[in-house]
Amino acid sequence: MAVSLTVEFSGGLEALFNNSRSMNLSLASRDGSESSPTIADLVVHLCEKVMTSKRRELFVIDGYHVRPGILVLINDADWELEGEEEYVIQQGDQILFASTLHGG
Repeated sequence: MAVSLTVEFSGGLEALFNNSRSMNLSLASRDGSESSPTIADLVVHLCEKVMTSKRRELFVIDGYHVRPGILVLINDADWELEGEEEYVIQQGDQILFASTLHGG
């Protein structure tokens, strides 16, 4: 089942996604089932279909796990309170990826 959601990037992550701060997506589950997609499905989709930079390691590590130092908010709530990568995305969700890593 596909759901529509808004994805936002800040803290420099927008540079990995064609300098886009916000985008609306329609996303289906990675395994093709009727279940709604998870944050893990979203991260894979972003890396494989949306990311324009070759510097994937600035966003994910160990395959498709969000890199430490990137704050993920689901409808303004920390994803740690929502189940992290296993959170099932709901219609109209707003997901923010914000880098807290800054060079100096």
